[in-house]
Amino acid sequence: MRRDVFQAIADPTRRAIIALIALQAMTPNAIAEHFDTTRQAVSKHLRVLTECDLVKQEYQGREIYYSLQIEKMKEIDKWLSQFRKIWEKRFNQLDTVLKTLKTHKK
Repeated sequence: MRRDVFQAIADPTRRAIIALIALQAMTPNAIAEHFDTTRQAVSKHLRVLTECDLVKQEYQGREIYYSLQIEKMKEIDKWLSQFRKIWEKRFNQLDTVLKTLKTHKK
């Protein structure tokens, strides 16, 4: 089953994993050390992130290192930017209203 990228980032643990490996590639054991959960649970989260192409695996000897797929994150940012523009416009409108109220209050 192919998962949706937004389904993957909906989970707080997966978002925390993304934040960890954004800084450097890590093994599943190194990632698991940052969580109060089992290594198997972390592996399940990594599998979901891999299925969504948010992370990639790289083998170095016997170890598997997980790193962030930045291009996929750019897709998420692009989708979110449309909402960012809406909220920025609303905040600017709110600033204008607050300035007007402050001026009339004096």
